[in-house]
Amino acid sequence: MRLPFLLEPSAKDYLWGGTRLNDDFGKGINLIPLAETWECSTHPDGESHAGGETLSEVLARHPEWLDTPPLAITHGIPKLPIIIKLIDAKTDLSVQVHPADEYALKHEGSLGKTEMWYVLEARPGAKLVYGFHHDVTPEIVREALENRSIESLLNHVSVHKDDLFYIEAGTVHAIGAGCLVAEIQESSNITYRLYDYDRIDANGKPRPLHVEKAL
Repeated sequence: MRLPFLLEPSAKDYLWGGTRLNDDFGKGINLIPLAETWECSTHPDGESHAGGETLSEVLARHPEWLDTPPLAITHGIPKLPIIIKLIDAKTDLSVQVHPADEYALKHEGSLGKTEMWYVLEARPGAKLVYGFHHDVTPEIVREALENRSIESLLNHVSVHKDDLFYIEAGTVHAIGAGCLVAEIQESSNITYRLYDYDRIDANGKPRPLHVEKAL
């Protein structure tokens, strides 16, 4: 018999986040900004908890809850193949790309990431980046990054409540300012930043870019 149980999310204070996850959802999480909550996750970078245990520990005792045989096994431990997140983008996220499994396994020792966004709310005029608006080559992208014209290549899409976006691994993308999003993604935390608007982090340094891997 499978009984429902409540999950406690992990939380992230990335610099582009806001306060809506506390304001609108009553999370009561002491982080400012509060950019993401990983609502359902067995990934080591942000595990959900239940009753004082990690979700991995719960599923290790009850592998049958992931079907028979379990959907995903990592080092002999049942794992969820997906992560479910809530994302509050007060400002633009970096322009980024996630690798597919083959590249990620070879270079990162991890699976890649395809994801899906469901737009819970979007302020008037909100946009996101969804690929390029015409075919490009790595050389064209590299030159655009060097001369700070990369945004002229990007496909900017207007966003509205209840929109749905499928972001296949290898698709350049960025959630835009003013978007409140529920994300379902493969269980991976590999992100390659192409462009970050020359922003400075809390330590006064630019966040690292991963241009060669992204290309």
